[in-house]
Amino acid sequence: IAYELVQGALVRWSTVGSSARPPPTCVFVHGILGSRRNMLSFAQRLTREFSSWQVLLVDLRCHGESARHGAASHRPNGVESAAADVLDLLRHLKLFPEVLIGHSFGGKVVMSMADQFGRIGPRLPRPVQVWVLDALPGAVREHHASDLRLRQDHPADLIPSLQAFPVPTGSRTTLQTYLVQSGFSQRVASWVTSNLKPTQEDPRKLSWTIDMKGIAEMYESYESLSYWPFLSAPTQGIKVDFVRAENSSYVWPMDDVERLKAYGHRVHHLPQAGHWLHADNPDGLLEILAPTFTYARASTNK
Repeated sequence: IAYELVQGALVRWSTVGSSARPPPTCVFVHGILGSRRNMLSFAQRLTREFSSWQVLLVDLRCHGESARHGAASHRPNGVESAAADVLDLLRHLKLFPEVLIGHSFGGKVVMSMADQFGRIGPRLPRPVQVWVLDALPGAVREHHASDLRLRQDHPADLIPSLQAFPVPTGSRTTLQTYLVQSGFSQRVASWVTSNLKPTQEDPRKLSWTIDMKGIAEMYESYESLSYWPFLSAPTQGIKVDFVRAENSSYVWPMDDVERLKAYGHRVHHLPQAGHWLHADNPDGLLEILAPTFTYARASTNK
């Protein structure tokens, strides 16, 4: 799968070819219909604040450059396969991450990664902190509140609408207009157009950079899979925290929140943020995440 490493200043200035242990690594996983570009700004912010760290950004299967490469087509499209792809990449890069961060769909991907870590053996090389951003471990529930804006841009509605949109198209504006008229926000309509590119046959026409059928299969997997069994007894050394956006597009039932706490997992509340919490309130999110990077950095330097 396609990736890039965002490195802090101290990592970039370290001696090339050094035999020392690799710098502490965080893996940041995007949501459905996204790409590593969505996480780049926040990753750069993290590495400016914690300059001895590096952040691995990936394009999940069926997304971004990974879709263009036809990555890992031998596995069925789903959460577990997406997680296995990232684990394969980490093995290729000879990296073991101290921190996993996943947004939305990516939240279940990082939980699956942590679950698959536990199947490798009874002990991990070092502790792993998992951060799940605005996603729950079980069945997906969308808001049914009177404020329809909370339901407006839900992937369960967006993906079928995109599948129904005829491509190739003559312009990004055509897609934006179609989505807004279908009830989606201008913000999402503009964002989705980043998944269009000129066709080889006619550069004046645009088609998907993504595998839309594969993405639909991945989202179906996301809705159906539950990671409650993993959270009830994670492998020793794995810690899982959740961040709930104040204006989340998803219902966070109090029973689920209390269950997470009963299992020993923390649930943090991020104010002034919708589902794209890393873009809506990056300062607040960084404040929540910061202790993890400070503690892990200190442990690494011992």
